[in-house]
Amino acid sequence: MPDHSTRRRTSRQSARRASGSGEAESFKLLGHPLRQRILTALNKRVASPKELADELGEDLGRLSYHVKVLKDADAIELVRTAKRRGATEHFYRGTRRPMLSEADWSRLPATAQNALGVQTFKQIHEDVVEAAARGAFEDPQVHVSWTTIELDPEAHTTLMEELVGMVDRALELEAESANRRAAGEAHESIQSELAILHFRRLGPGSDAE
Repeated sequence: MPDHSTRRRTSRQSARRASGSGEAESFKLLGHPLRQRILTALNKRVASPKELADELGEDLGRLSYHVKVLKDADAIELVRTAKRRGATEHFYRGTRRPMLSEADWSRLPATAQNALGVQTFKQIHEDVVEAAARGAFEDPQVHVSWTTIELDPEAHTTLMEELVGMVDRALELEAESANRRAAGEAHESIQSELAILHFRRLGPGSDAE
């Protein structure tokens, strides 16, 4: 399943990978659900705060504040401006992938972790529905899997690490593809999404009961 040419990952195993001195900054940027939504949107396309506010159903003033936070941190950049009804509208695009490190994620309140996880799943769902409407799942190379498993703690930790490694490898392949296109060795570009969900099943019969 998907991740839009950017690594849209915010569930416990889905939005990691900042490191070093960048961790605190990533925590500040993505610790708020609205900033995560804005950065995700601007990794897909160029848009103005007004367009994003309308799309996300948010107050323009509130959304503009979070856009400023992202811009001041160089997570987005101004692409162009346009005159609209006597005012100047600014259009931005993302320059940083919306990711949190393991350390950053662990510092979030449980309510924020749940909010970001659910929000990310909703974004995945929206993209899946849109892609399906366009026939994406008719592609013979599409991969869809859903499996329930029972692991001991050691195996559970190993699986988490390997899932992160899979996304890291996908990003390496993306970089290799870009290098081949730049060198004139490849001309075709296939846009796809990769989403990974791995979570504990909490309910009757789970170890949390």
